[in-house]
Amino acid sequence: KKDRGSENTISGSSELRDRSQSRNHYMRKSKTLKATGADKKSHSDFFQIALSVDCVIFGYDDNELKILVIKSDLKEYAGQWSLLGDLVQPKEDLDQAPYRVLYEKTGLKNVFLKQVHAFGGCKRHPHGRVVTVAYYALIDISNHQLKVNQNELSWVPVRLLKKMAFDHRSILNTCLDQL
Repeated sequence: KKDRGSENTISGSSELRDRSQSRNHYMRKSKTLKATGADKKSHSDFFQIALSVDCVIFGYDDNELKILVIKSDLKEYAGQWSLLGDLVQPKEDLDQAPYRVLYEKTGLKNVFLKQVHAFGGCKRHPHGRVVTVAYYALIDISNHQLKVNQNELSWVPVRLLKKMAFDHRSILNTCLDQL
């Protein structure tokens, strides 16, 4: 009869050996890459990634959950709904950017926005690499007057939004999970 404790010990040492071999393989491969010059990218290459924010503004109206969306102004997404978003300005703090975006696009202020998640798919934006940070809010639509000053801005029932510009449906779903 085998001792259960010894099985765990043998299995554990085998697992440690496998991890060690994997780490050694990675280290050998890493040295090979250095020798071939594959890692000679300048740090400035990494500063070519843009940072944006997207505001997911939920509201209730007629007992239905709605979301504030705007028609995309990019030709690649012509006619599609988009979240309210923009690039973070060079001298702007990340957590201030969504408040600026929300105010500029809707006139809304004094809305609490909660940071939810970062989205960084390599091909999420047609003009280059853009990492976005999503913020959401839940407001009473009847207590907030929109000042429409860009594209078509609208409250749309969440259930009706099947396809959106960029990866905005995925962002919307992540925020819905947070509600």
